[in-house]
Amino acid sequence: MTSHRCSLASPCKGRNTNMYIRDCMVIHMLGHDVELDYALTLLEKAKVEYGDVRFVSRKAERITTKNGAPVVSISSSKGVGVRTLVNGAWGFASTNDISKKGIKKVVELAVRTAKASGLTTKEKVVLSPEDPHTDKYETVIKKNPWDVPIEDKINYLLECEKRMRVSDRIKITLGYSEVWEEEKIFGSTEGSRIHQKVIETGGGISAVSIESGEMQTRSYPTSFGGDYAQSGYEFFDNLKLLENAERVGRESEQLISALQCPQEITTLIIASDQLALQVHESCGHPSELDRVFGYEASYAGTSFMTPEKLNTFRYGSDIVNIVGDATVPGGLGTFGYDDEGVRAQNFHIIKNGIIAGYLSSRETAAKLGLRSTGAMRADGYNRMPIIRMTNINLLPGTWKFDELIRDTKKGIYVETNKSWSIDDRRLNFQFGTEIAYRIENGEMKEMLKNPVYTGITYEFWRSCDAICSKDFWHLWGLRNCGKGEPGQVMRVGHGTAPARFNNVRVGVGKW
Repeated sequence: MTSHRCSLASPCKGRNTNMYIRDCMVIHMLGHDVELDYALTLLEKAKVEYGDVRFVSRKAERITTKNGAPVVSISSSKGVGVRTLVNGAWGFASTNDISKKGIKKVVELAVRTAKASGLTTKEKVVLSPEDPHTDKYETVIKKNPWDVPIEDKINYLLECEKRMRVSDRIKITLGYSEVWEEEKIFGSTEGSRIHQKVIETGGGISAVSIESGEMQTRSYPTSFGGDYAQSGYEFFDNLKLLENAERVGRESEQLISALQCPQEITTLIIASDQLALQVHESCGHPSELDRVFGYEASYAGTSFMTPEKLNTFRYGSDIVNIVGDATVPGGLGTFGYDDEGVRAQNFHIIKNGIIAGYLSSRETAAKLGLRSTGAMRADGYNRMPIIRMTNINLLPGTWKFDELIRDTKKGIYVETNKSWSIDDRRLNFQFGTEIAYRIENGEMKEMLKNPVYTGITYEFWRSCDAICSKDFWHLWGLRNCGKGEPGQVMRVGHGTAPARFNNVRVGVGKW
């Protein structure tokens, strides 16, 4: 069937009525008259070992305000990506021409690319098994972010800026808001037909103080643009940026006069937002199985979490449990199915401190005799899926935050990322945060500036002796995880609660 349309009043008909009804419903929801069945028919005629097709439509609204001046960016894209497996080798091609002519051309190119790749392939690709799925996934929202006038969003951020300007030291104020939407139809030669629609919102604020050649920044709810979730505009409303704006400005200017963070080996308590990036860099990336096998080496490094360590190597203390969870509500790494049609999963990467699993694809999982954990994701229609983080979450412990502080005789509390660095194998790291506080005899004392801490990943996590409870656990949204050549930027999530680490080297220095 090369052309197919339907209306709700006139149901679809075909060789498999239920499947075609599903196909046409998702096509209408996507807003394009795409020809999923046509593309798959072409792949079947080409006798590929495996093939999949992704029709993707995206739109985004990004608002930034800086010192009272707003900038609005609205973008959109749509197209189709086709992946093929021929003679054990991959081929991929994409186009923004979703006419039958464009689809035919891109399918033929993907097949030719796979055949050409097969001429030099030394190891044939084998895929782990996966059942076909016919399903739909969609973000549940209460308040449609596209219905909120842009003027209202701008005015809100401008009012936040006004409240942050509590001192002449404050030279820069910033506000951020974003609405992001992606709609996707996936089909494979194995029989999967999946429709997904995701909406994300969020934002944040920052204040920068400058005096005598020194600059200090304070952000809320976290740095690098704020916090984001798979949600309607209700998430942005609940961030309470306006209510926290004055405090953010005050802390920014106070940091100029704050004491320098000392250089010592001490107990370190890490806030939830900073710990999210720690998990991202020192567990999320090294657990990507393409890094483990050296496929992702030239641009962003490999991994120390090599296969012989699975189920044997002590990554952290007994209380450290880290999961890859694509099912948790609200996460930027939450979905129904990945871009190979593998159902979303929740599985342990670290269990009671021991390496227990990997973020994998069907190809890499097969090399270990396992099934895919559903981590293949592509940045839009014109990129081939690669292994990406979903929501990599540190499971909560039992401590209340106040109790954790009272239980700490001497230490430092750090909050909100400012800088990070980690080696290619994800072992040696250094993080800087916006702010810190000295802890003495169970009490939070004076503010400290320019905190930096360093460590070796498994030594650091083995020193973890306390994690706060679910009441202090938060799922953070990170929009800018980079990986791959050509580069792909992925949206991921990290759930964490404040945690304590012992014998951590803390440094100090001006930025």
